[in-house]
Amino acid sequence: MTSDPDEAFRWEGDDARPARPEPRGSAPANDRADAAAQTAFTEASASEPVVVADEAVEANDPAGMSTAMLLTLGVVGGVYLLYSIGWAIGGARLQAFARFVVTDAMYVPWMWLAVLAPALWFIAAWVLTRGAASWARLLALLAGAVLLVPWPFVLMGAFGS
Repeated sequence: MTSDPDEAFRWEGDDARPARPEPRGSAPANDRADAAAQTAFTEASASEPVVVADEAVEANDPAGMSTAMLLTLGVVGGVYLLYSIGWAIGGARLQAFARFVVTDAMYVPWMWLAVLAPALWFIAAWVLTRGAASWARLLALLAGAVLLVPWPFVLMGAFGS
């Protein structure tokens, strides 16, 4: 055991720089000229830090969003979840009154489509505004929050009348 106090902050081989990865789709260097050019590049960039960008990262990666946008998405997503619950409760309460107009075979599929509508709108707004600005995504989500209000729940409440 050594008495170097900075030993805990170093790892064996820290001083050796890793080789720069080759771009995707390129063939390995076989010629002396390619090897010499790569050696010259490595020696020239030895003093500079190597930064490798991952091409698979999308422009709207959640890690790249601002905190305010993430919080807004969470709040709007929560509102959409409450809307789905409101449509389920309101639709179930309204089913007894709807039997006078339509049969259950006609009412039930459309009620479940209404329950799924907020989730479908959220997914559609997320996918369709992938390359757009954040304000466009927020505008699409807020438009859905206005259009998808669960009116049976709002008008009749949780207990009905």
